[in-house]
Amino acid sequence: MIGAIIARKAIKNAFEALDRHDLSGFMSQWREDGVFIYPGDISASGSFQGKSAVESWFRGFFEQFPKIHFDIQDICVKNICSLSDTNVISVRWNISLANRNGREGQNNGVTVINIVGGRVFRVEDFIFDLGENFRLNWAH
Repeated sequence: MIGAIIARKAIKNAFEALDRHDLSGFMSQWREDGVFIYPGDISASGSFQGKSAVESWFRGFFEQFPKIHFDIQDICVKNICSLSDTNVISVRWNISLANRNGREGQNNGVTVINIVGGRVFRVEDFIFDLGENFRLNWAH
């Protein structure tokens, strides 16, 4: 149970770093071989391999969305009793944001985070609205 408490706190801190556009704070827990997978069929979609590629993606995310706020709904830890440095954490969230053109948008989704060796190894986002709202939020 203590492992779940520690994991939940670390995840909350990571999402708060995203809200603040704190790229170095957010990336501090990533492995060098980390992978980020973003859904959809827009230019920001895809699989980003390696810490520098992931960091570059989030830098672009911050540039596209000067205003970001995640509202965490649930955090689920696969192995709540584990004190090891390997686990899977799922986060259900709502997001409110404004893009660089001033368009405000909302969405919600789930992020699945694989922790290996005490660091983030793989993150995959599942976003519920990949339609017109999603595309307009990412429009340049």
